[in-house]
Amino acid sequence: MRSDMIQGAVFPDYELSDHTGTHRKLSELQERDPMVVVLGRRGFCPKDRRQAEGLLELLREMEVGYCRLVTITTDNIIQTNEYRSGVGAHWTFLSDSRRIEYTDPVHDPMIPHVIVLEPGLVIHKIYNGYWFFGRPTVEELRLDLRAVTRKSRQDCDIATAELKAAWQQGRKEQFYPYGKTYAQTLGDERERG
Repeated sequence: MRSDMIQGAVFPDYELSDHTGTHRKLSELQERDPMVVVLGRRGFCPKDRRQAEGLLELLREMEVGYCRLVTITTDNIIQTNEYRSGVGAHWTFLSDSRRIEYTDPVHDPMIPHVIVLEPGLVIHKIYNGYWFFGRPTVEELRLDLRAVTRKSRQDCDIATAELKAAWQQGRKEQFYPYGKTYAQTLGDERERG
């Protein structure tokens, strides 16, 4: 990992092709939500595949918790799509076949990392997955996402007197989805799909 990639730093807003060939920026994928970014070797790696299978379990919780998940591999787009399909994933996979973000400048392979991001691509935590057990467990990611949610959602504890008063006064902009109507929120979800 680059030496400037530390807790509190802003992760680069890479624009890469997704598994469908569409160019996507990380900030657009993240929007205002916490996000987990997985930097993987390639689809051939049994450790990466097992990690992705474990993330399937967490993804259902991330979706209802308004969190994002993105995997970046050094595979080309066809291989990236095959990897995604092969593990049964339905989150965004990005192809970095040009190795814009490779983590070992001396050797060719990507050293796998998992980065937990606060809104604004701010790095909350970095895991080095060179050895499989250096990668975060589902429970560790769950705890990281809890901490990021508490930090980034102004309405995380709706039992406070201030938020109770805001709700009673109709100041809904302080509650997720922060001033959007139900229809607008559904439209956002359809665009992400």
